[in-house]
Amino acid sequence: MKVTYHGHSVVKIETQGTIILIDPFITGNAHTDLDPSSIETDVILLTHGHGDHVGDTVEIAKRNNSLVIASPELADLLGWEGVRTHAMSIGGAYTFDFGRVKLTQAFHSSSYVNHISKKIKYTGMPTGILLTSEGKTVFHAGDTGLFYDMKVIGDRHAIDLAFLPIGDNHTMGPEDAAVAAEWLQAKQVVPIHFNTFPFIQQNPHSFVALLPSGVGKVLEAGEGIEL
Repeated sequence: MKVTYHGHSVVKIETQGTIILIDPFITGNAHTDLDPSSIETDVILLTHGHGDHVGDTVEIAKRNNSLVIASPELADLLGWEGVRTHAMSIGGAYTFDFGRVKLTQAFHSSSYVNHISKKIKYTGMPTGILLTSEGKTVFHAGDTGLFYDMKVIGDRHAIDLAFLPIGDNHTMGPEDAAVAAEWLQAKQVVPIHFNTFPFIQQNPHSFVALLPSGVGKVLEAGEGIEL
């Protein structure tokens, strides 16, 4: 399994002959190395409905006929735009041909905001994502604050790699994310959701310094990890 970071919260996973994208916010993301007009993917996993996570999902999914996996409300909204979807809810798991997906809690909000019409569309509960394939488990926490059930997630799942937000303001900051890493017991931890906007500026290396030696790893856009 190859896992690559592409800036903000964008993660690509290549496994079982399948390319999976998580939260493909590309247009407007100065920290990504991807081009939405050329990227190929078979599956898109979405943690929640905010624009900096749904991003270019519709364009990418339509061009590739990708399957989009998301909360029921978000899946419905995307389905109405002509996207092929599979709805899942928190606590539920489903085994696809590329691996097993389970959604976890995330303490955040989830909506689509149209600033022109001043209307907000509710897009379901925010989630984290556990993906298990080829005997490895990757956890993408999505946008979330620290919550104690992260310890339960770590106790019940052998996590090989965790992506945790550290930006603060809208998610955990570095100190809370370090506690989350301890509770999750992940073998490797990569910081995400930082420096994309002025109010989530953080030093990812300072976060890694809070973790046990060898656990944390800062990835630049386009860098990956083989599991």
